[in-house]
Amino acid sequence: MHSAVLLIEFGAIILCLGLLGRAAARLRFSPIPLYLLAGLAFGEGGLLPLGASEEFVATGAEIGVILLLLMLGLEYTASDLVSNLKAHYPSGLVDFTLNALPGAVAALLLGWGPVAAVVLAGVTWISSSGVIAKVLGDLGRVGNRETPVILSILVLEDLAMAVYLPIVTALVAGVGLAAGSVTLAIALGAAGLVLFVAVRYGRVISRFVSSDDPEKLLLVVLGLTILVAGLAQQLQVSAAVGAFLVGIALSGEVAEGAHTLLSPLRDLFAAMFFVFFGLHTDPASIPPVLLPALALAAVTALTKIVTGYWAARRAGISVKGRLRAGGALVARGEFSIVIAGLAVTAGIEPSLGPLATAYVLILVVLGPLTARYTQPLAARLTARFGSGPGPLRVTGRLSEAQERTAPEAEAEREDGVRRQTAVPD
Repeated sequence: MHSAVLLIEFGAIILCLGLLGRAAARLRFSPIPLYLLAGLAFGEGGLLPLGASEEFVATGAEIGVILLLLMLGLEYTASDLVSNLKAHYPSGLVDFTLNALPGAVAALLLGWGPVAAVVLAGVTWISSSGVIAKVLGDLGRVGNRETPVILSILVLEDLAMAVYLPIVTALVAGVGLAAGSVTLAIALGAAGLVLFVAVRYGRVISRFVSSDDPEKLLLVVLGLTILVAGLAQQLQVSAAVGAFLVGIALSGEVAEGAHTLLSPLRDLFAAMFFVFFGLHTDPASIPPVLLPALALAAVTALTKIVTGYWAARRAGISVKGRLRAGGALVARGEFSIVIAGLAVTAGIEPSLGPLATAYVLILVVLGPLTARYTQPLAARLTARFGSGPGPLRVTGRLSEAQERTAPEAEAEREDGVRRQTAVPD
């Protein structure tokens, strides 16, 4: 009887997600907010609470995050990763400064104390790799010129979690300096080892995984990814980081074949991740903390846009690409909930959990919207109020596909606009 109920509930969820995804496609809109609303409807306090299938959905949600990050890793080689990290580490420092400080200040203003300030700083700092990966795919921007900048910031954040999470765990548990230092050393060593193996022995791993049989290739890649992700999490390193580095280690035909085979699985389990997030949000806990969550969300949405704009400008991206990069970074998600959960479990501050949930829910819904509309809205405002010469005032705009294939034409066009609008001597 239990298995029958599980199948009915799970089948209803998948059918609902399919219909929501179809509706979103017709509206040319990301389905993520609709998936989250479905989770709220099926969760505790919702319209149709689930029972039997919740644990199954939880496991699927973990696999969804892992697959999202694996697919991101498959887009880049180990040399790309190292060069991007070297080139964009200043952007990571700007990202930390602009987005962690608002959370820390908010916690102190609310009187929650220094430990809660460290926790809330992490909640507001870390963007959602899972949500952003899905949005970039939905909007067809994986090949855009600004996308490596976005991914570099996300990778820096995910790698920083290998340092941050052990520190937070030690703080909320109240352990001594020695025990905390050991935990941190293990986490850093594990992350460094995985990164070293991915960079140094990526070709060997690709040859080991390679197979002409799609079935065997799928099983080996999927099994290796989940195994490494689990080991990474066991060593206090993010499972997402482990999955991403597995994708980095695979290259050539193996990466192309794995990408084709895993894309449908990624879409399925990623949808389950967003539903699971909604399942664990009690609608009744949101109204009391809605105003501070809205204020914090507004501030940190702007700081993320500034972060992306600054990082893309530093990389020589056009103004349109800078705005797209900033808008894409707004969403928060899985890491923010994990960080807040550590504090809630330890009983640091009762209001921190609901605030973090409301905050993430706001930005996980707002994130796909800012990713899609930040650049067009800025262009419309610039054209209306005439804030000066620049590429946004050009009427004949290139499409995103044209920008990807003809960056030189974009640069020449911008240079022509500057010459036309320059004041003569």
